[in-house]
Amino acid sequence: MGNAFYNWPELLNLKMGKENIFNISSFKICKSHLMRNILKGLFKTLLLVLIFNSHNIIAQRGVRIGYIDMNIILDNNKEYKKSMIALDSRILEWKKEIEFKKMKLSQFQNKLNSERVLLTPELISDREIEIKDYANEVIALQEKRFGPNGDRIKQRNKLITPIQDQVLTIVQQIAKEKKYDFIFDRSSDIVMLYSAKNYDISDLVLKRLKINEKRKEKKERLKALKTKNN
Repeated sequence: MGNAFYNWPELLNLKMGKENIFNISSFKICKSHLMRNILKGLFKTLLLVLIFNSHNIIAQRGVRIGYIDMNIILDNNKEYKKSMIALDSRILEWKKEIEFKKMKLSQFQNKLNSERVLLTPELISDREIEIKDYANEVIALQEKRFGPNGDRIKQRNKLITPIQDQVLTIVQQIAKEKKYDFIFDRSSDIVMLYSAKNYDISDLVLKRLKINEKRKEKKERLKALKTKNN
């Protein structure tokens, strides 16, 4: 959807200078991707160094490794799925809003084209400037909603962070209880060419998450009951 907007200046035949309009945002996106790739590379390198260095220390008892699949955990989390349905509904509204503005933009240009022969050069120039400004508004809205730092990503991160925090706490508890040396996330950028199912502790994490959910629901019911009685 994002790329379609980047072609609007050409489709509308405006004198907008595509490079001047988009080079800043493109630079930011490229820079953001570059930084992420650098951080991923550093993380993988540090992880390998950690594994190899710690191997000598724990070699006598053997390395105990487990992994989780965060995608599976999220897909089976009732609270997360409920929140994502609400977010998907908002995203649909954002898309409709942008499509409506695109339609108006097209109407403005079509009207100018049909009236061009009746207008003076000054009026044509004024109308083109107005259309250009409106096109920039549409592009800015697209970036605000669906850009690399847009509302969609911010809202998703807002939903996922509390669950990730819970998972991290549970994983740390399991690691101490079961004496794991390393626990990886299979859904992350770490390449796992093969992973035996018996090392997967996702189900164990899910069970504990559900226990936490039941405790939370019980507290909320008790709180509601107290409020009702008062």
